[in-house]
Amino acid sequence: MTATRSLNEAESKDQFFQELAELSERMIAAHGKEFSMGALVLAARFIAENKPFERSAATQGFC
Repeated sequence: MTATRSLNEAESKDQFFQELAELSERMIAAHGKEFSMGALVLAARFIAENKPFERSAATQGFC
């Protein structure tokens, strides 16, 4: 991996962390910490289990 590619990857990751922080702040303001943490943990589970994100929470039984 070149230095330029490493820098671009680091910048990309930093941007995603910034987006996650902003999204988390909006979620907390709208629905509280418990909902926000649950939603982020659920998203992490979907990633770990290779589940698609297209299905709604209602069809998953989480509402």
